[in-house]
Amino acid sequence: MSFNTFGRVFRFTTWGESHGPALGAVVDGCPPGLALTEEDIQPFLDKRRPGTSRFTTQRQEPDRVRILSGTFEGRTTGTPISLMIENVDQRSKDYSEVAKAYRPGHADYAYDAKYGFRDYRGGGRSSARETAARVAAGAVARLAIPEVRIRAWVEAIGGDSIDPANFDAAQIDANPFFCPDPAAAARWEGIVDAARKAGSSLGAVIACEAEGVPPGWGAPLYAKLDSELAAACMSINAVKGVEIGDGFAAAELPGEQNADAMRPGNDGRPRFLANHAGGIAGGISTGQPIRLRVAFKPTSSILTPVETITREGDAAEIMTRGRHDPCVGIRGAPVVEAMVALVLADQKLLHRAQCG
Repeated sequence: MSFNTFGRVFRFTTWGESHGPALGAVVDGCPPGLALTEEDIQPFLDKRRPGTSRFTTQRQEPDRVRILSGTFEGRTTGTPISLMIENVDQRSKDYSEVAKAYRPGHADYAYDAKYGFRDYRGGGRSSARETAARVAAGAVARLAIPEVRIRAWVEAIGGDSIDPANFDAAQIDANPFFCPDPAAAARWEGIVDAARKAGSSLGAVIACEAEGVPPGWGAPLYAKLDSELAAACMSINAVKGVEIGDGFAAAELPGEQNADAMRPGNDGRPRFLANHAGGIAGGISTGQPIRLRVAFKPTSSILTPVETITREGDAAEIMTRGRHDPCVGIRGAPVVEAMVALVLADQKLLHRAQCG
């Protein structure tokens, strides 16, 4: 059984490979009558697009999206929306060594063990290239949740973190790192450059916040809002960890500190004195900002030689040539935003279906 679809009411399916002719997504369950053109999607793809600075892969992809179905006269029809992004700058010859031996840390061996063969050109479906389709689908999802503002940023690269005291939201789109701390962004230039020149790579932590989510979205137990968000973000290639609210840090707090105390509010809703839970309690949104952090591992395609085995099981050493992100997490911010938008759009429609 194949799993390429996510969501319950607002559903999307991604398709395509890193070095195939195109990739894309089919979005189903989108409400009708929403204004949607390719120009509404393109800005989000431009944020994720490769080759925009020396700190990302130099693969030159325009990532121009085409809407093939699901709209009429600039509005959604309620039928499946098919989105396509052509691949125009593949260099499959760069992966000749990968065809013979597995890249440690990548999905090469796992795919081979499952399917009996694999698309070694860029990793096929395991490539970060697949996330372009998610970003396109996420742009559609945002139309269904106009009351919500979603913002993600890079919080740390290679273990070097921002200073929360220097947080400036205006800086997030002002540098190639999606970094809200200009001092950290300046440091990261040298850190990422050093890793790139050494043929190595670095991991990163992405933080994301969604404001405007009303109380009540989500469900107890098996469709918890936090579990859906965690599953969505864990499905991103290269992600190895997700925290909601304080996450693991909450395990170090006593109960009286971890509790998000409440006082009477002016609008009939409680006024929270803290948000350790990240805006979700019992799997249901509280009306507070939803906060999560996502850990991206270092890129597995590196020029540094690493011990491995061939497909025949012989000892070998591999170094991956080609164009790769020295820190794939840098371009992870728009991908995390997209996955959060897709989950929230789905949960909004689920809530409306049950509670009106």
